[in-house]
Amino acid sequence: MERSGNHAARYGPDIPGERELRLLGDLKGKRVLELGCGTGQASIAFARQGATAIAVDTSATRLAEARRLAEQEEARVEWHHGDLADLAFLRADSIDVCFSAYALAEVEDVNRQFRQVHRVLRPHGIFAFSYQHPMALCVEREHAPDEGAALPLGDLVVRRSYFDDAPIADERGGETVVVHPRTVSDVFVALGRTGFRVDAILEPRPTGAETMPLVPSTIVWRARKEGM
Repeated sequence: MERSGNHAARYGPDIPGERELRLLGDLKGKRVLELGCGTGQASIAFARQGATAIAVDTSATRLAEARRLAEQEEARVEWHHGDLADLAFLRADSIDVCFSAYALAEVEDVNRQFRQVHRVLRPHGIFAFSYQHPMALCVEREHAPDEGAALPLGDLVVRRSYFDDAPIADERGGETVVVHPRTVSDVFVALGRTGFRVDAILEPRPTGAETMPLVPSTIVWRARKEGM
């Protein structure tokens, strides 16, 4: 059977993925939870690497496509439809790695989300996640560039305050999602209060023609659950 060959998780558009960043480590034999799995490419990659993959998404439509792709890839993934912060189906201290790409910014109560992830992770387990960088939410292009033309460095304007935490409606993949902006310090403090120790904060330089060159498009975090 023909397979996609795309067996690495991505943290966001136009930035390096797990194959380059190597934040999760060897997943063989590990229990890996993905929050906001979308159409399942990352969880399928985890399963193909020998992990027990468990995936959660709020969209039944996306999960149906994920199941179809997993069957095509002959990858076994445990799929769950529901709230990303409702992890009651998992025992405490039962997950080795929790991964989420571009989903947690859509969670209104991030403190509850962090508490749930902390509960299900084993001591020293990895929590790696990404979302649109808060600086990228503050600026936009003043003029749309001509097709094939480079974006002038001065062609960005600030449209909102970095400290404005009012929700934003954002278009992604043809659907509207509500994003909850948070400063970097807010997320750092929330993780610490929940019992996580942050050991990596990455702001990869965007490489795509559609991204804005003056600000990072994505922020990537890795934290570990503190021991007992």
